[in-house]
Amino acid sequence: MSLKNNDAHLPTLDDLEILFVNNADLDNIRAHLSRFNPIKTMGMERMEIRHSAILGWLLNPQETHGLGDTFLKAFLAQAIRDDNSKARPTALDVSQADMMDAEIRREWRNIDLLVLSPRNGWVFVIENKFDSGQHSNQLKRYMDVVDATFRGSDSFHLVRGIFLTLWEEKPEDDRYAAIEYGTICELLRQTALSGRQPLTPEVQTFLKHYLDVIREATGMSDEQAEMEKLARQLYRDNRRALDFIVEHGKSTDFSFACDAVFGEDLEDEAVIKVGKREFIFNHSDAQSFSFVPKAWYDAFGGDEYWWHGCENWWAGFPLITWIQLTSDANGASGQVRLYAEVGPLSDHDFRRDLIAAITDVAKKKSLTTIGFQRGAADEGKKYSKFFKKNFFAVDDIHDHDKISNAIKKALKSFEAEMDVVAKVLPQFVSHGQEESSE
Repeated sequence: MSLKNNDAHLPTLDDLEILFVNNADLDNIRAHLSRFNPIKTMGMERMEIRHSAILGWLLNPQETHGLGDTFLKAFLAQAIRDDNSKARPTALDVSQADMMDAEIRREWRNIDLLVLSPRNGWVFVIENKFDSGQHSNQLKRYMDVVDATFRGSDSFHLVRGIFLTLWEEKPEDDRYAAIEYGTICELLRQTALSGRQPLTPEVQTFLKHYLDVIREATGMSDEQAEMEKLARQLYRDNRRALDFIVEHGKSTDFSFACDAVFGEDLEDEAVIKVGKREFIFNHSDAQSFSFVPKAWYDAFGGDEYWWHGCENWWAGFPLITWIQLTSDANGASGQVRLYAEVGPLSDHDFRRDLIAAITDVAKKKSLTTIGFQRGAADEGKKYSKFFKKNFFAVDDIHDHDKISNAIKKALKSFEAEMDVVAKVLPQFVSHGQEESSE
């Protein structure tokens, strides 16, 4: 058998055999992708309504999971504990209450989840956003409907809103407290999978599958991070063959847009120039494009150091930025989102001081577009986003030119934020471990 190769860029037979024949790394990736997960098998992992159904089951004290009201109270209390509105009930009220009487309604008046506790007189409105954003003033409309229906009744006198999102997003209505899907992972670990609750093996297995789905969606999966690292190495070792496959394989409007803005065929740690700005490339796929502003990279010593706790996280750097495209409920419009995040540094004092320094410099420069959620610097916290007002509308998410324009706008809009963060980073270089000392 022979493979004709009239073009130096085409893969040779040797290239293809190295990639596909007895390649342990490729086999490991295949095994990872082939893991059985009933939620993913049924194509439900990105379906917002299915996540609402699972959460409705978990929140219902009368359901078959065996948790009673443990998860319900943990979820509600965690959502409202960092809320500064001083509204009632408080997190302490919820944690000490008996909520076994709670009724969970799904899609009542188009509300994702409604929690009613007549014994306590409480109503909670839960709006679930997995891959979509706020629109049409919906948070206010839902709360107004609930207020008109329940507030002041004999059974219900306190109404609170909960805004559940995949990524950190400030609710447009201040009657809602925000919570992220990543927090659900920790809550389930504490309440359901700690061994303190006598759950059936079937329930435990299902919850583990659901945790896997959430961890992968939020970038919290250590196994996923390891597979991504392995995939990058596999790409470096077999670039010619894989470039050929990718060129003739599936692309998305988002990836086309990223190619237009950042360039094509980027290598790890390649320097990207967009306008007058430079960035260090990390990773790209059909849904996201990650990078580090070169000013941050240089301020932290470039590739001279490595950082304990971040070895398998994104670029292995204390900070990361990334672009992501999300769709609205109509499937036609959406937003380009620019995120920045402090990662899972092992040294808690370093992580806390870094967050404090970023917060302080933002206040001094009156940059309201930088801000961490309350508790971001707490011990045990691993991922803390800090860009605010970071959504840029795209009226047609299938038009890569419009996506490109939104990406450029996002990068341009946050130039000042990137600059002020860069100024505080050099003081933390001493926390890095020199590569030569590994």
